[in-house]
Amino acid sequence: MERTLVLVKPDGVQRGLIGEIVSRLERRGLKLAGMKLMRLDQPAARQHYGEHVDRPFFAGLVEFITSGPLVAMVWEADSAVEIVRNTIGATDPGNSAPGTIRGDLAVNIGRNLVHGSDGVESAQREINLFFRPEELLDYSRSNDPWIIEP
Repeated sequence: MERTLVLVKPDGVQRGLIGEIVSRLERRGLKLAGMKLMRLDQPAARQHYGEHVDRPFFAGLVEFITSGPLVAMVWEADSAVEIVRNTIGATDPGNSAPGTIRGDLAVNIGRNLVHGSDGVESAQREINLFFRPEELLDYSRSNDPWIIEP
């Protein structure tokens, strides 16, 4: 089973969209393994966005992600990274399909509501940045046979 990180960024929290975002991921069939409301500090934000350190928008990313509370979540499924990326939509909401989180709820790339890991390796790195192993749960859901083919 693959795991991926999803963040409801400060704009999503401030707009009251946590429940909507969680609901869409649950309805898709993903299983929640961990979730917490938190405020990211500057060092953790710099580490999270480390691959963008040399880009002109890096400082703005760090400033925004630390500007208010966010919700960090770990979701799991077969192909969790790909499923989440398809569910949240393109980074630029203007290029996101209707029916995706960003396509339905966002209009600006700088305020695109959510972050989803872009690959399996980055998912593992990001999960380890936001969660300790004991904060993630492994459990069975009664509806799993209706979602996951044996």
